[in-house]
Amino acid sequence: MAKKRGMAYTRIFIIGTFLFSCIALQAQKKYTSDNGEISFTSNAKLELINASSKKIKGIIDPATGGFAFVVTIQSFEGFNSSLQKEHFNEKYMETDKYYDATFAGKIIEPIDFTKDGVYDVRAKGNMVIHGKKQPRIIPGKIQIEKGVLRIDSNFTIPLADHDIKIPTVISEKIATEIIVKMNVSMTQK
Repeated sequence: MAKKRGMAYTRIFIIGTFLFSCIALQAQKKYTSDNGEISFTSNAKLELINASSKKIKGIIDPATGGFAFVVTIQSFEGFNSSLQKEHFNEKYMETDKYYDATFAGKIIEPIDFTKDGVYDVRAKGNMVIHGKKQPRIIPGKIQIEKGVLRIDSNFTIPLADHDIKIPTVISEKIATEIIVKMNVSMTQK
């Protein structure tokens, strides 16, 4: 009998915790990505390569300034040829092992997410590309207007920071630092 009563209390505790969590989550609405685009440019001596993805997903918690973004590497389109895209995925990014690139951390500057405006910010966190985590501080601009949050950011990524090796024979066709642009719109949910 005491064992059944203990199990009943455990179930009540678990259900109560779950309900409290649901209520707390509803009270603190997060911004999630509605649509966006992330693109990269390799501007090497002998070749210019551009590719972009509209498959970027993200979340920002206005209560803490915490954020997380993810993009599936194979979702990048563009390139100068289908063979170039194939080499990007298979030889350099090794997408069979490293599917996604992520950036998660916290916005350094305080923002009043309830007030429309434009904010220059820095995002501090860990970027994981090609399975290699690197701490980064990325500058950006956040614009809040009528409940929609827009993020614009431009930054560079040194390939060596993420153990992406380029064979010497094509070193003049692929830049050692890649230029990245991110434009994301987010709404509260």
